[in-house]
Amino acid sequence: MSLFNLPDLGEGLPDAEIVEWYVSTGEQVEKDGPLVSVETAKAIVDIPSPRTGTVHKLFGEAGDIVHTGDPLVEFSSAEDEAGTMAPGEDPGTVVGVVRHGDELLREPPAVVVGKGALGVRATPAVRALARRLEVDLGVVTPGGPNGMITTADVQRVSRILREVGPMEPLRGVRRAMARTLAQAHAEVVPVTVTEDADVDAWAGDEDVTLRLIRAIVAACQEEPSLNAWYDSHAVGRRVLDKIDLGIAVDAPEGLFVPVLRDIGNRIAADLRQGLEDIKKDVRSRSIPPDALRGGTFTLSNFGTFGGRYANPVIVPPTVAILGAGRHRDQVVPFQGTPAVHRVLPLSLTFDHRAVTGGEATRFLTHVVRDLETA
Repeated sequence: MSLFNLPDLGEGLPDAEIVEWYVSTGEQVEKDGPLVSVETAKAIVDIPSPRTGTVHKLFGEAGDIVHTGDPLVEFSSAEDEAGTMAPGEDPGTVVGVVRHGDELLREPPAVVVGKGALGVRATPAVRALARRLEVDLGVVTPGGPNGMITTADVQRVSRILREVGPMEPLRGVRRAMARTLAQAHAEVVPVTVTEDADVDAWAGDEDVTLRLIRAIVAACQEEPSLNAWYDSHAVGRRVLDKIDLGIAVDAPEGLFVPVLRDIGNRIAADLRQGLEDIKKDVRSRSIPPDALRGGTFTLSNFGTFGGRYANPVIVPPTVAILGAGRHRDQVVPFQGTPAVHRVLPLSLTFDHRAVTGGEATRFLTHVVRDLETA
């Protein structure tokens, strides 16, 4: 017998969700034949069989989450019985293939007592009751003396959970998004500055996203310190010459941030085509993993949906993100008299560990200046 473990699919993610098995127990499979499809945080990936043999056991069913390095399939083969392996067979090497396909509906797993329950004060009987009622002791407010959780506390929370309905476990993109943002919240020291750009001189059919990209390029040229990566372990930053722009894209599955490469050296038509390709890949869930890594600055054009100002979240190692709200008509002073002009609200969040307030405000000033240029 030989085990095949879930490999590192190259996205730096700790787990994947089983979508569909292409084989069953007792079935003969050829090397590189279809084995299983799994959903990572960003795409559905087909994993081929690493060897020829008979499937002895499958570890997990559709909807189960498997951690990288955990057993996925147990094989039996003639080579195993002889104690040898066929030349070229390498059970530890696999290449994932991004698969185009529809999203699948899955049943959520049962709720279990969470890790947060380990540090609470409760008797063994109360812990047993919590396990039986599927209550996480980590979310129970203790009502007993000295912070002790009582039977009544567990029963109260159990009644509340029954009333609000079953928990929906986060899957795929939303699961990864929750982890990433929790890490960002714990690590980054965010500060947000806001400003308005008077864009009344724009043509009626102006491409807002392209104008924002152009303004980011201009600002990075004048104040390059915001196009950088920060290393919290080394307590240092790398200011980068090339601008690889992460574009926040909203989708039903969650938030994607694919990267538009080298925006400072591309013409407007090429950038527009790149944006269209990004949207197409997000819709089809066929984004290559490399397209989701390596951004040096981020743009969130949330005004497409609504909102004026925001506190966009910075994802390490980047140090800044620009958010653009919905443009609106506003009374502004113009040549000494009040006038109604179209205004674009901007929010720049920066990591204060790596960027000073002066650098951030100068950057935002350059963004506004470029946007206000017809």
